Amino acid sequence: MHRLVLLALLAAAGPLQAESSLELEDCRISAGPGSPGISAQCGWFERPINPDQPEDGTLELRVAVVPALSLEPALDPFVPIAGGPGQSSIQFYAGWSYAFEAVRQHRDMLLIDQRGTGQSAPMVCEMDEDALAGDYSPEETARLTRACLTALPYDPRYFTTSVAVEDIEAVRKALGYDALNVYGASYGTRVAQHYARRYPETTRTVTIDGVVPPQLPLGPDIAIQSQRALDSVFSRCAEEPGCNAEFPDLADDFTTLHDRLSEEPVLVTFHHPVTGKLRTEDIGVDHLNGAIRLLLYNPRTIALLPLMISDAADGNYAPLAAQFFAIAESLSADLNIGMHNAVMCTEDEPFVDDNDIDREQLQATYMGPLMFDAIEAMCSVWPAGVLDDNLLQPLATDLPVLLLSGEADPITPADYAEEALVEMTNKAHLVLDDQGHGVAGVGCMPRVLATFVDTATPPERPDCLDRAFVMPFFLDYSGPAP
Repeated sequence: MHRLVLLALLAAAGPLQAESSLELEDCRISAGPGSPGISAQCGWFERPINPDQPEDGTLELRVAVVPALSLEPALDPFVPIAGGPGQSSIQFYAGWSYAFEAVRQHRDMLLIDQRGTGQSAPMVCEMDEDALAGDYSPEETARLTRACLTALPYDPRYFTTSVAVEDIEAVRKALGYDALNVYGASYGTRVAQHYARRYPETTRTVTIDGVVPPQLPLGPDIAIQSQRALDSVFSRCAEEPGCNAEFPDLADDFTTLHDRLSEEPVLVTFHHPVTGKLRTEDIGVDHLNGAIRLLLYNPRTIALLPLMISDAADGNYAPLAAQFFAIAESLSADLNIGMHNAVMCTEDEPFVDDNDIDREQLQATYMGPLMFDAIEAMCSVWPAGVLDDNLLQPLATDLPVLLLSGEADPITPADYAEEALVEMTNKAHLVLDDQGHGVAGVGCMPRVLATFVDTATPPERPDCLDRAFVMPFFLDYSGPAP
């Protein structure tokens, strides 16, 4: 816990007429409060908590179908799977639907909130802002984790990837679809790869965006990869005349700011980004680190970094404070920590060899070892769950696979995808320059993705990807330079 939807017209011809226990009705889905709604068909699907002992109780999965635009859709829908771990796939799709509209010309969007996320038996633990800022020691983190476990409504051992892919296959059968085109983002790439491994006969295509290689446990490299991404921002700013002229000493400014906030927090009064109310808080180095880490995920927020760092180094901490608390609100709303921990403490942390951890390299990063130590503290008290023997093996397949990477991704860099594809025989890996974590919606990528799914043929790199827009750096708060 450290820092952390016409279907009435389509149904006559489509697969949703299959007899099943999954009844769908009109609904609207959205990315969250205040976001526009999307017409869909939604339902609840009952699943055993423990698939091996169904008599022990059940839970309900939230399922939504956004119908294809064609009156005769293909019988193999597109299945977006969110990351986190702990995010809702329904909300993820609603926020990123523009990236998948070209695919939806011919295919339904099948959305399943993975167990433990969204409305599917949510595994929610409270995250206060102190925890998000990293203000807790490992001992306090362990205490809070025990409290989280006590508050959970279900046994967390059955909220892992190995069980989630069984849920996906059960939904496919219930709705009568022939096969699935699975798309995973971030942690969702692990789910997509494992579904293809377990159910190759009902997998048509695989797209993985911001790739997590199965054989690599997450945790030890988070700080190192984030430092690499931050260094690339400094280098890019130095190479751009406008940014370099406005922020000539950006890297030094960051070091000065980091050192200052490490020594002592500062009292900052700012307008809260959600409530708009004035608020006064002590802002320390962990607030800085938390804001920097997540702003690095997207080129639009990367564009703010030089200005925010420079302002804070000059004593204006209000933009930094506002960015941190915006991130804190978003994480609290979007991430189900109980499910997140169930995955991390079964599939990642147990497979980290402390002898392989370069503590000196970790200490040299702006984040330091705190996040890694927090994961260790959480998992020291969290029960390990269901784990398929082959989950952590590279996906060996001749299925068509499209791997997508952002060259500036701060957590799943392009070389992670190269590690994942070592036993794939029918694949393409596309890397987008200066792009961040998740690139399905960038530039012409929605068309490239749709062509791949339609043809089930991994593409050559199209020239249009070289023209993908990258947000210029903000030189002041009116926006980027013309």
